Order: sequence, then structure tokens, then C-alpha cells
Amino acid sequence: MHNPLPELYIGLMSGTSLDGVDGVLADFSEPGVRVLASASRPFSAAFRRELLALNSPSPNELHRAALAGNQIAAVYADVVADLLAQAALGGIEKSGIRAIGAHGQTVRHQPQMATGTGNAAAAYTLQLNNPAMLAERTGIDVVADLRSRDVAAGGQGAPLVPAFHRHVFSSADDSVAVLNIGGIANLSVLPNDAARPVLGFDCGPGNALMDAWCQRHTGQAFDAEGAWAASGQCLPDLLQHLLNEPYFSQDPPKSTGRDLFSSQWLADKLLPFAAALPQDIQNTLTELTASACADCVISYAKYSSLLIVCGGGAFNRYLLARLQALLPTLPVSTSDQHGLPPLQVEATAFAWLARQAMQRLPGNLPSVTGAAGARILGAIYPA
Repeated sequence: MHNPLPELYIGLMSGTSLDGVDGVLADFSEPGVRVLASASRPFSAAFRRELLALNSPSPNELHRAALAGNQIAAVYADVVADLLAQAALGGIEKSGIRAIGAHGQTVRHQPQMATGTGNAAAAYTLQLNNPAMLAERTGIDVVADLRSRDVAAGGQGAPLVPAFHRHVFSSADDSVAVLNIGGIANLSVLPNDAARPVLGFDCGPGNALMDAWCQRHTGQAFDAEGAWAASGQCLPDLLQHLLNEPYFSQDPPKSTGRDLFSSQWLADKLLPFAAALPQDIQNTLTELTASACADCVISYAKYSSLLIVCGGGAFNRYLLARLQALLPTLPVSTSDQHGLPPLQVEATAFAWLARQAMQRLPGNLPSVTGAAGARILGAIYPA
């Protein structure tokens, strides 16, 4: 039996955590996916501050956003160069790579049309990028602006990864839940019964608030393995105050981001708790993420036999322990135990979405986003 020809795509992801770019070179020629190369490039501290500033109204926004898009495209191009260098060692030529899926950096996400709080004119999602520059720098077709079509069709434009999660993690024998904990946490529910729809939605904050608090009080970009949180104790009154945020009680489809769960949101919530110890607040923020995610699993994935965790949160041992404690009958494992390392899942998802676009196949799941129907996602920038 002959081996199928490779179907090679690059995926590039810079997420809500604002820590940098993850990239993969993936082969989709066989069922599932095979990652052939991976690379990451961090954002500088100054660029991260600029992206954070652009998440809310800022002076001279249009000019600064355009420059930030150029800078993101430049980092993307550097990651592609790293991937191509690795690929060359394995005898893979650039000409064999069909396209790059480039997510861009989300700075505003306002899909009001789908949530009923606005209308079509008020719905949009904005990712900073310069895909034309990326195509020019790399000489490879680029697929970008992957969320807007779903929003135009009345959807949330997010999360988009559940369709890919179904592609790689679903099982004919068991229903599976996949929890991606990036800056924001999102849940995919993958039934083993084809008659039941895939579900997916944003649970609420993932690492974003924990990282911001850790950076402010320790100077570290994140709480390594959750050790600082583990040194504190949960403040029940604060936890309940945080969970009173209306987003948590909304029914899906729903999606969120730094537009809601910002540093200002946290500062406002902490006003009555000014005397609390920083490590106790970190513990409570970790419990907020764990509780919000566990509540979603209990409400929407109660028939699942496994919870697979991916994203940066998969490395937070204390957070995983709290998830397991809140879900005592459901085995919690990380995605590397199921064939794909936690920090490669989202980048690989956008390689898959690029493949869908190039093959003129839908990339969204209306049961997840609430869109009027399946849509081909993304705009193609030829090399």
C-alpha cells in the first residue's frame, strides 16, 4: 500500500495570553494529524504592553494598530523561517507547503449580533495582522481573518477550535471533553453519538487574570506550576463576588476575551478586598478558573468519560489538581497523553483551518458558534 502524498500546512497562533507566537508544520495526509516541526518566538515586554494598550481605546489607535500588525507579521515570518529550517533537515521543501494559517492578535471581540445585545452593524471581531506582508516575506499562501465570516453569519466567531478538536480527539467509543486553557478558557464537548451536536464555548478567564496578577506582584510572567497560588488560600467571599459576573450564567453559544475580563475588571472587583494578601488573591483567581471550567463541564459535558486539557494552563499543576478535585469522577489528563503537546494544539488547529479554507470546506460548527450555517472561513493571500 503506497503512502499518501503529504498535505503540509503551517499554523501560527498568538493568543490572549500575549506571550508570543507558537507555530507548527503539520501533515494532514492521514487520519488525525502529524506535527513535523514546531517553533515559538516570544513577544518583547514593550510589544506586549502595546498590545495590552490596544485592547482598550487608545490615542492614535489606527496608526498604532497598523504598526502592531506589521510587527506581528514579522514575528510570524520569523517563526515560519524556523519551521522551514527544521523541515529542510527532514528533506521537506518550502514548495511542498500548501498554505499558512495565521490567526493574528485579537484586540477586540464584539459579536453582539449573535448574543442578542446588539445588531449586525455592531458585531465584529478584530485580529491585528498583516497577511499580505507575511505572504510577501515567506513566499507561501496565507489564510487569515478566520473569524469574521462566522460573525457575519450571526455567530460568535469563537471558539473555532472545537471542529479541530473533533478531528483529532473524538472517539467512537466515548464522549470526550477538551478544555483549552489559554488566556481565556474554552470547552469542546465531543459526543460519541453522531446524532448529538458538538458543543463549544468560552468558559471565562483562563490564565489571563492569574498571569497579570503574578506579573504585578512577583515580576514573573506567570505562576510556574501554580506554586505561588498553592502558597495562598482561597477567599470564598471574593470567589463568589467574581463568579457573580453575568457572563458565567449565560447559556452558550457565547465567547469572551479581554474586552470583559481585563485588568480593570479585576481591579474593580478587588476594591472591597484591599487588605487581602496577594498570594490569597492568586489562589482565588486560580480557583475562579477551575470553578468556572468545572461548572461548564458539569453542565454541558456530564456524559464525557475523559477531560483533555491543553494550552498553557496544562502546565499549571495546582490548577489541574483543583480541576480534578472539582470533577472527582472524571479523569483529567493533558493533551500530550493523546498525541499532541498542549502548546501545539491551537497552532495546529489554525493549520487545519487553513487546509479547510484552501479546500473550500467549512471551518466552523454552527452548533458551537451559533452561526446561521457552515461557512468557509478566512481570506486567502496568494504568495
